[in-house]
Amino acid sequence: MKLTGSRVINAPQEVVWAGILDAEVLKACVPGCTEMSGNPDDGFEATVVQKVGPVKATFKGAVTLEDMNAPNSVKLVGEGKGGAAGFAKGGADVTLTAVDGGTQLDYEVDARVGGKLAQLGSRIIDGFAKKMADQFFERFQEAVEEPSEADMELADGDAAGADETKKKSWLGRITGKA
Repeated sequence: MKLTGSRVINAPQEVVWAGILDAEVLKACVPGCTEMSGNPDDGFEATVVQKVGPVKATFKGAVTLEDMNAPNSVKLVGEGKGGAAGFAKGGADVTLTAVDGGTQLDYEVDARVGGKLAQLGSRIIDGFAKKMADQFFERFQEAVEEPSEADMELADGDAAGADETKKKSWLGRITGKA
């Protein structure tokens, strides 16, 4: 199955690129991810727990980064095994382009499943894959995006004081700066 999408992220291209290469950012963005380790050169290893229809499984897998053209594009290639539930393989071509207001992130995902997962039928699998991709890229956008002026004004108010750290970008959370 193939999925495509695009998002404009309110952050410079270099910040978005750094987020794609950061294991902690990726762990926070992958739905159901319980572990993520590794680096861009050697690849990442992850453990993800997901329920697809009636099948719940723990997938252990690896993701490698290919065709890196910093900070413009990268291909993420991954494979996960979920024991009796089956396996998932796929890749995502990610392209970053500087635009007014930040960075446009375009993605094209190609995924395949096998085992019990494949027996669920393409309608369930396709819907699940789209939901996972949407959740990942939405979380990624939230993690790397710089706070908007409205967010900054909200953070200055007493009522939003508790939400201030939530409004910081991942880079801000790491460095302690807004």
